Amino acid sequence: MIEDAVPDILKALPTRICDVVKPWAARSPNQLALVEAEGAWTYRQLDSAVIETRTWLLECGVRPGDRVMIVCENCRAFVAVLLALAGLDAWPVLVNARLSAQEIDQIRDHCGARRVIYITSVSPHAREHAKRHGAVVREPGNLGPIGIGPLNEIVEPEPRDANGAERIAALIYTSGTTGLPKGVMLTHKNLLFIAAMSAKIRSLTPEDRLYGVLPMSHAVGLSVVLLGTLLSGATLYLSPRFNPMTARAALQKDQLTVVLGVPAMFGQLLEYARIRGLNSLKLPALRIVSSSGAPLHPAIKSAVENLFDLVLHNGYGVTECSPTIAQTRIEEPRTDTSVGRIFPGVEVKLVRPGCRLVTEGEVGELWVRGPNIMKGYYRAPEETSAAIDSEGWFNTRDLARLEDGNLFIVGRTKELIVRLGFNVYPAEVEAALSIHPAVARSAVIGQSIEGDEEIIAFVQPHPGSPLTAAELAEHAARHLASYKRPSHIFLIEEMPMTPTGKIAKGELAKIAAHSSSVS
Repeated sequence: MIEDAVPDILKALPTRICDVVKPWAARSPNQLALVEAEGAWTYRQLDSAVIETRTWLLECGVRPGDRVMIVCENCRAFVAVLLALAGLDAWPVLVNARLSAQEIDQIRDHCGARRVIYITSVSPHAREHAKRHGAVVREPGNLGPIGIGPLNEIVEPEPRDANGAERIAALIYTSGTTGLPKGVMLTHKNLLFIAAMSAKIRSLTPEDRLYGVLPMSHAVGLSVVLLGTLLSGATLYLSPRFNPMTARAALQKDQLTVVLGVPAMFGQLLEYARIRGLNSLKLPALRIVSSSGAPLHPAIKSAVENLFDLVLHNGYGVTECSPTIAQTRIEEPRTDTSVGRIFPGVEVKLVRPGCRLVTEGEVGELWVRGPNIMKGYYRAPEETSAAIDSEGWFNTRDLARLEDGNLFIVGRTKELIVRLGFNVYPAEVEAALSIHPAVARSAVIGQSIEGDEEIIAFVQPHPGSPLTAAELAEHAARHLASYKRPSHIFLIEEMPMTPTGKIAKGELAKIAAHSSSVS
């Protein structure tokens, strides 16, 4: 069993994330490591690029313990900068270039960046931010055009942990659907543990070719996709953004074997297939398709499985857990939308208020403990103490239940809607709405009224659909108990999304509030 292998895997982990390349550069120097539209690097070339980039960063005044912000999208240059910073024991602050100017500036100021590096070669968004900040564009080594911001001479470096594995490998600011982002400090051990176990679960080998479209500025793309691939000596096909047409071409031309995505990505692919009249995709090399990052609705799962003639696996995690907490196993395919068994080496418990453990099948708040738990929130000791207790248990604030060892995510604690005295979980209502054939996406929030809460649903129909709110209300009445039915249904042309492919419920709450104020 994989669980039995956890101690040996932990012992065999490299010390730092930059250490994943050298073994393969020595063993298989000509094996392709990273491939993108502009070219490719073998493991030997990647190793050389990291060494050259480290020298350049030293010349730029980067010191151990400095926070260096990378405004990026997926490409080879990003990987070289990331691993070079790790080799200097600096803190890479990973920021998706698609964030707004205000979000970028807030993160830069909060982390106290010594330098800001803009991966301008593949990202027009990074170019815009670089121009706005007065960055100078250079072409160090083989990286192509890179923007480098002014040196911040005021900030001080953070002290280095005596244990290299416990030093910070990435500072990632949680996107979240509501509230201000927090800087999550992930150690080398955190990320490498998840990378190694993810690769083990999927039996990755050097023959595998993975699709690198999930943003590597976020935890799944960083640990599971990037580091999991490099640890395995496999090849990663990088894409800075998802496009269903280019994704189909890559799947066929490059004979990809593993595709990891989010439900929104698979939804776009299904819509593309519908428009093109594709009932199936013949991809003999493809062996694993998996979803994570947001709730997977049954209709999406079923349609994707029909399209690929493969099981769509499901996983769950949060940034603070590097991120994986549960994952369906290849040898145990699920027909439902469970996120599978608890990740090997990770512990969970489900509790109700008062810290009472729930029984099998009951819903409780999910707490997690293991080698994947973050070091804490940067410059936020009180928030860290509130999230991680004295025994090392992290509170996800998610509601879940366990059935026969398999985890089911019910919703967020703060998203729970209490209506007429009954608990209503948005995910359950969303799942019922999403089985309507005309629905592309749905999202449900609660809105307080006098002494109670209303259920507000937002639905994005498929393009050209004549779907009406009245038709959806009838559909909800057939599939939901009366207290779970939406009080209001808004049809919107396009759902607001975060850079990680999650629905931005904070934006939906603003729409609902505005509608109430003018009605």
